[in-house]
Parts: sequence; structure tokens; C-alpha cells
Amino acid sequence: MTKLDGKTAAITGAASGIGLECARILIENGAKVVLIDRDAEKLETLKSELGERALALTLDLFDGPEVSRLRERIEALAGPCDIFHANAGAYVGGEAAEGDPDVWDRVLNLNVNAAFRSVRAVLPSMIERGTGDILFTSSVAGVIPVKWEPVYTASKYAVQAFLHATRQQVSKHGVRMGAVLPGPVVTALIDSWPQAKKDEALANGSLMEAREVAECVLFMVTRPRNVVVRDLVILPNSVEL
Repeated sequence: MTKLDGKTAAITGAASGIGLECARILIENGAKVVLIDRDAEKLETLKSELGERALALTLDLFDGPEVSRLRERIEALAGPCDIFHANAGAYVGGEAAEGDPDVWDRVLNLNVNAAFRSVRAVLPSMIERGTGDILFTSSVAGVIPVKWEPVYTASKYAVQAFLHATRQQVSKHGVRMGAVLPGPVVTALIDSWPQAKKDEALANGSLMEAREVAECVLFMVTRPRNVVVRDLVILPNSVEL
């Protein structure tokens, strides 16, 4: 018997990066996983690669009414959701005085509004059943302001605030909420970094692999039910924060 036999998980932004590695590790440990992403073609490829416990749900997280239907769509595919991972996100850095507010709106809508709406969609069912895990992919930028990414930092501070306020509301119903807060990870999000910053990070070993974050997520959701890992910060050892 593996750690998550009989459990159903759903992960947003699951077609790549941290979301995909979390899907892999949960499937390896017995869970059935609904991979949620807007890239339908990639999801179909991943279904074949990951096996019968991988299920695909194509969804544009900017479509508010469809996100509000998320619970019923997950349940139609896989039954009640035991673990929901609000992972999808976007990154923007740079000087605030030179930023593009339209880009900011998109980042904030995905990192904040869509994440909160998706949790709102699945939370009542977990409360009714008296059990469940909700996780966010947050960031170390959600607890330590990062001067070269003020809007991204603000979005992750919002995630942390929502998470901890909501966690206090739902813990009495047997629902656990927590966040994994990684430092820099080798994913598509760092593609927008200045090349000099990226080269420096690669050279000094200050980037992590997505699998290392996924291992932390597995740890969080396999604790005894009387224990919650509220925040799990994971950093490259070379990063001094």
C-alpha cells in the first residue's frame, strides 16, 4: 500500500513545472490526479505518459464562471477531491516605475483572483465531508519582499494572507491548508528574468529543481491528520535569506 491510495488530488497549472512534478509524485504514491491546465494537447500527452491515474481537465483560469464550476468538473472526472493544489501562477519582475500595468493585471488575476476562486469552488465540499487538504504554491517572496519583483511579491503576500485567514476558519471542519514557499526553481517562470541574473543563479547553484518542491508537497499531504504544515519554505542552500 502506498501513502495516498484511494485519494484524489487536483492540481492547477499541472502541464509543466512544479505542477507537473507534484502530479508525478502524487501518482507515484497512489493518488488519482486531475491535471488542470489550459493546454489541452499537452494534457492529453501527459495522460498517456503518466498512466491511468492521471486525468485531464482543460480549463482557462481567467474564465471566472468556469473556475467556479471546478468542483463539479473534478467530481465528474474523479469523484470527491481530497487534495487541491492551487499551483498555477505567473511571474513579472522589474522596476515598478517602468512596469506595464496590463501585465500586472494578468499576473494578479492569475496568482490571486483565480487561485482564490478555485479554492472557493472546492472548499464547501471538503467542509461538508469533514476532511481535505488545500495547498498553495506560494513563494519565499510571500514572506520576504524581493526588490526586483514588487508585483509578484505583492501577489504572494496576498496568497499568504488569504491562506492563513481561511485556514483559521476551516481547521475546525477537518480541512488543512498550507503553502509551499520555494525560492528560485528551474521552471518557465524564470524565462522572464534578465539573462545576467539567470546566468548568475545557474553558476552559483541558487536554483532548485521542481522535483525538490514536489517532494515537500508530498511530505505536507502525508502528515497525520492532527498535524498541519502551515508554511514550508524551501531554498537552495547557497541562498542567504
